[in-house]
Amino acid sequence: MFSPGQEEHCAPTKEPVKYGELVVLGYNGSLPNGDRGRRKSRFALYKRAKANGVKPSTVHILNTPQASKCLVRAGNSSVQSYVNHAVLFGSERSEAVNCKGQHSISYTLSRNQTVVVEYSHDNNTDMFQIGRSTEGPIDYVVTDTVSGGGDSEETPITQSTISRFACRVVCERNPPFTARIYAAGFDSSKNIFLGVESESNILQDGSLVDLCGATLLWRTAEGLFHTPTQKHLEALRQELNAARPQCPVGLNTLAFPSMQRCSRALSNVPSQEDKQPWVYLACGHVHGYHDWGHRSERDHNTQRECPMCRTVGPYVPLWLGCEPAFYVDTGAPTHAFVPCGHVCSEKSTRYWAEIPLPHGTHAFHAACPFCAIQLNLTQKWSKLIFQGPVD
Repeated sequence: MFSPGQEEHCAPTKEPVKYGELVVLGYNGSLPNGDRGRRKSRFALYKRAKANGVKPSTVHILNTPQASKCLVRAGNSSVQSYVNHAVLFGSERSEAVNCKGQHSISYTLSRNQTVVVEYSHDNNTDMFQIGRSTEGPIDYVVTDTVSGGGDSEETPITQSTISRFACRVVCERNPPFTARIYAAGFDSSKNIFLGVESESNILQDGSLVDLCGATLLWRTAEGLFHTPTQKHLEALRQELNAARPQCPVGLNTLAFPSMQRCSRALSNVPSQEDKQPWVYLACGHVHGYHDWGHRSERDHNTQRECPMCRTVGPYVPLWLGCEPAFYVDTGAPTHAFVPCGHVCSEKSTRYWAEIPLPHGTHAFHAACPFCAIQLNLTQKWSKLIFQGPVD
């Protein structure tokens, strides 16, 4: 421990180099039950104290499936595969590739042929591994995203569709700090699929990574520089509340909830006595909560008639979008996604309304980035109409 006098004479710590961030779509700033260790809604990639990247060195082509089995252990990733009698550069060899410190990856080309690629250490790159496994080599633990941001005891537990070792990101340690993603999947013929020649594995600001159960957004350090900070979003929230918006019917003053409460919206359903703003999404008129205007008991909040303009449509609470990475500018929160009611800037709302996100394995649709709920096909967003104080 330093004394106060000693601290004053210490040289300032140099800022670590930040490559970028991976953010899981469908969460509003944090997981509903809170971020815990390596399982969280966003993961920042910083330059490591010591490079841990790897690069391919030797390629082994393995044939003769009846030969004695060899264990190939990937020392850095704990990927284990059993392969057979090695054929190296066209000549058969019986030696096993078996070394704890040797990083190796194997994949099958056909029933009778397997390829093993040995990797050597790369002093010029840092490697980060992402997947659902909680084993040590995984840097960022990602689980399936439930539409609506649900992650509670009531949420049904289903078998995860995310691979234990889903993908890895390799970042160059020197400018321009290029980040590349590495992953493989299987096509409809059950053959390994590594991409087509026209595709690039270089991550750009705004790139989306589909893990077949969760979608990640990549934001570069430069891209994040142009997004709002948590403090900026909090200032916008306070500015909205300082304008004292009022319910045009009840004339009571409305107030957007705290950022912490917004990130856990599903477990904090607004009460009738709350100052929570509600909106008629079809027209955009903002009200306080009230219990009239139902078109039917069955449709409760999906078919409400706005007392201001008589427009019929969904009636939902408004929640401020508090994940900065989902913003494409620092504009005021003036628009809401339909049908969830998450609020952000007009430019950000229009951006996500035009982005087709993976849905299952064969479909794509636009969704709210803060909760992953599919947007309405005919009306994806609504411009909010606030009434100021009458006094």
